[in-house]
Amino acid sequence: MVGYRLSTGGKPIRRHEFISLFGSEAAARLFSARAQSLRVRAQSLRVKALVFGLAFATVAAAILTRPDNKLRDFDQSFYVTMAYDLDRHATLSNGIFVDIDSAVAEARPGMFFGPVYPVLVLAAMKIDPRFAEAVRCAVEADRKHRDENTCEPYARPVRILHALLLALGVLAIASAGQHLFASRAVFWLSGVLATVALAIEAPIFSFVMTESLTFSLYSIFALAMVLAWTSGRTRYFILTGGVLGVLCLTRLSFLAVFPLAVALSAICAYRRRPAAATSIMAMTTVFACMMLAWGVRNVLSVGKFGLSEEYGAAVLIERFAYNDMSAHEFLLAFPFCTPGLGELAFDTVYGTDSMHRFVFFTPGSFFNVGRDRRDQLVAEHGRLDPLIGHIVREEMRSNWWRHLLVSFPLAWCGMWAGWVVSLMLLPLFICACGRAIRQGRLLFVLYAAPPLAMLALHALIANHYTRYNLILIGPYAVGAAWILSVLFGRLQSHGLGDSLQLARSGEGDSKRRSRNCE
Repeated sequence: MVGYRLSTGGKPIRRHEFISLFGSEAAARLFSARAQSLRVRAQSLRVKALVFGLAFATVAAAILTRPDNKLRDFDQSFYVTMAYDLDRHATLSNGIFVDIDSAVAEARPGMFFGPVYPVLVLAAMKIDPRFAEAVRCAVEADRKHRDENTCEPYARPVRILHALLLALGVLAIASAGQHLFASRAVFWLSGVLATVALAIEAPIFSFVMTESLTFSLYSIFALAMVLAWTSGRTRYFILTGGVLGVLCLTRLSFLAVFPLAVALSAICAYRRRPAAATSIMAMTTVFACMMLAWGVRNVLSVGKFGLSEEYGAAVLIERFAYNDMSAHEFLLAFPFCTPGLGELAFDTVYGTDSMHRFVFFTPGSFFNVGRDRRDQLVAEHGRLDPLIGHIVREEMRSNWWRHLLVSFPLAWCGMWAGWVVSLMLLPLFICACGRAIRQGRLLFVLYAAPPLAMLALHALIANHYTRYNLILIGPYAVGAAWILSVLFGRLQSHGLGDSLQLARSGEGDSKRRSRNCE
């Protein structure tokens, strides 16, 4: 039972004692309101725990049932090698991007990648000795000290961590949807849609790579942004800056989100009191301190100030290979990348047809041509950073129009996060954006802006793979959930049964308490 302490004696007074002492109906209402508030909060926590549990069970089942991958497959070697060096030498290195055999020599500190995901892999090694041995065997086999056939393809602890991170991301998306539209229906529908989309993407999450952590951190960052915009409270702006800092130290391309977050916060707060500027400054300060700390570490360990080395140059050189795309490939890229249609009309698995250059592992693919050029430049010059300025100027001088034009099919290919599920989510998301603009729901448009900006950025400087744009699942799911809740509410209003009661209540809530940042 709820109890309070009097300021004079400090002894707990229960409800009936308080009422008998003061004889006030106001006291009864006070206790009732307090008890009701606690019940609502407890119910909310139970609902969120249920959503998290269902999302975790679904995504974990999808990931854990995938075949085991060798730890040298795909980009896994980047991160397992860095975790190996952390474990063996307590050094955050550049992993495979050095000419040092860290199995027999001391690893050299590096700054090619951010530190967050390698530390997560190291934590999994400490938790599960079997996984630690699998990592050691894979790295030492890559250095020709062991036979790779003796290495166990085992990554279960990391896969479970990925499922937990993705479930957190789903909960953040569902919570953001509820805050955006004040609707229980949007909360449930966005959680379900996001979970299904992530389960479809299980193959990429089964690898020891950053996609799960990136998705989770971005979803939490987006929720913190929504809470900051709707409440104006400084603590949420501080949380936004902190989570974005961790996200950037996981994948440095998200540095582009920071100025966008500041601009969107300013747009959202322009009608608020001057305190909003203080909150935005607090977010900026937290983010800047985290980036500064990483830069100082690089000065002390690597010998130069910066957030990365070689990474941006390598990505751009690989992207320039796509500028060689023919008109035939340009036109066919749109059906090739459309989920379902591409699999029916083209060989998207083995790349044996005219679109083989879009399949990354085929000889002569855009990806391999770009990587081969990168490796050649490294072999000739040792480093890419001193060369990248000249390379970019020459490419833009001769091919700037091709670079911009080719970015359109790359963006088309990259936007289908969730694969076949996105065939439903994307049209509904577009409808949601249009409806939000017509109704003046600025907050949803702002929520969707950073993932769309990152889609354009990846098309300009990276490639066409959806793994870089999985953060689109959040706004896709929330927008689709809103439109579905509206449609269900309209069907309910036409007397089509009580089965749509959830949607009706959700749409009603949305009409009564629609959220905006004005």
